[in-house]
Amino acid sequence: MSRYRITIEYDGTPFIGWQRQAEGVSIQGALETAIRRFSGEAPGVRGAGRTDAGVHALGQVAHFDLEKTWEPGRIRDAMNFHLRPNPIAVLSAARVDDTFDARFSAVKRHYEYRILTRRSPPILQRNRVWWTMRDLDAGAMHEAAQVLLGKHDFTTFRAAQCQAQSPVKTLDVFDVSRQGEEIVCRVSARSFLHHQVRSMVGSLKLVGEGKWTRQDLADSLEAADREACGPVAPAAGLYLVRVDYE
Repeated sequence: MSRYRITIEYDGTPFIGWQRQAEGVSIQGALETAIRRFSGEAPGVRGAGRTDAGVHALGQVAHFDLEKTWEPGRIRDAMNFHLRPNPIAVLSAARVDDTFDARFSAVKRHYEYRILTRRSPPILQRNRVWWTMRDLDAGAMHEAAQVLLGKHDFTTFRAAQCQAQSPVKTLDVFDVSRQGEEIVCRVSARSFLHHQVRSMVGSLKLVGEGKWTRQDLADSLEAADREACGPVAPAAGLYLVRVDYE
């Protein structure tokens, strides 16, 4: 038995999310189908993060086991052939030790959220940004975001259906900057709660609009109450950028 690690890029728009479900096309399901078609085996594919419907990835990581040993480059190319026409690409493949686990071996996950601020709607960026016609104060958003750094109870920014055992997480990085017409939020932590990034970004947008202050965001966090959260940002602007391992 050989274990393989793959790095994947995908447009999450047409999928029901990462996780295989009874109905609809999932990224996990599409990957498993591609593996079965070239190898004749049907392994389960385990991902580093279970992205929601509409969320994209530039560097998702997954692993699976095969009875037959394959050259990693052949796995990459064969999977890409059988993944067509799905908007998924295997960027790299490597054989790894059987102790490697895409989810539990990860030491840090990096996400990016993109907000387009202009009067005209997105065309080429449709389904890839959160569009707002109002300008946002990126500096105020960045300053407020710093209150979220460190170890906290993030219940306020946790989805009701979140299955994590504890709402306590440690946020390592939350940087907000303007890049032309876009506000880009970069967030890093070992792990995140369900909808945590989108919930934090939605609340920060209120800061950018001048409706909330830094203290309002701090009070929201301290409340540890989902009702204290701002609007949840849509899935379209969120990207899983990279997953780090030892």
